[in-house]
Amino acid sequence: MGRIGDGDIHAAFVEFRAKESDKSVRAKNTSRQRAHLLECPAYLNAMKEHNPDNPILHEAVNGTPTQHTPAKTPKKRDLDITISGFQGSTSSAPQTFPIPKPSLERDFQMSVQLNPKISVGPGIWGQRNWVSFISGHWNGRWGKGTVVPGGQDSQLIAPDLSTHIDANYLLQTHDHPPAFITVKMDGWRVGPRDVLEKLEDPTQIDEVDPKTYSFRVYVHMETGDTRYLHLNTGMWIGSGVRRGTEVIYDAYRVS
Repeated sequence: MGRIGDGDIHAAFVEFRAKESDKSVRAKNTSRQRAHLLECPAYLNAMKEHNPDNPILHEAVNGTPTQHTPAKTPKKRDLDITISGFQGSTSSAPQTFPIPKPSLERDFQMSVQLNPKISVGPGIWGQRNWVSFISGHWNGRWGKGTVVPGGQDSQLIAPDLSTHIDANYLLQTHDHPPAFITVKMDGWRVGPRDVLEKLEDPTQIDEVDPKTYSFRVYVHMETGDTRYLHLNTGMWIGSGVRRGTEVIYDAYRVS
């Protein structure tokens, strides 16, 4: 084949584009275009500099076009493994091993008498209220005792009246001598606005059905007393209700 000029290359492109709508002609023109480009040093030099992976350049150098392997469509089983988080696992164990499901067991109940809330005012995160504790009592599967006066709940009120709970309590057991256990609760009281408004009104609190709002907290406990060290590594989820000037929690241990 003789040397092909730039004019011939341009003509091949023009003819190819003009007949591009005809799929039966397109394949023939693609082959003709490739032949012209293989004979064009300027095109091949440009590809060496800017696109060394170009298939036409590969054919000009090696004599055979590059083979493109189509992307593999993942099978459903592969997708299931990926979703389950086992993709790429190096373990030789079967990938269908069961992961234990946690369960909840009612572990203890706590009732606390509250002082009237103090409004700290609107802060950068929202309305802040301060609620201190008068006293209380608790009992459960691992003991019973009282709530030491002086704990507090630093509440943050969102614009929709949802309330973030950040409370700290100190429990005293009925042992002799007694043990002391710190309790930290963190969670939310949420619900319809009209229900939450009633919960802020001491004259209407007792009229509110606990099923009309959600009062859920995480519970963490800590102690240095050797009789209750098992509490340090426990995990609890609490459900609360308001009654008059009292808040009552049921705590469920996660096991």
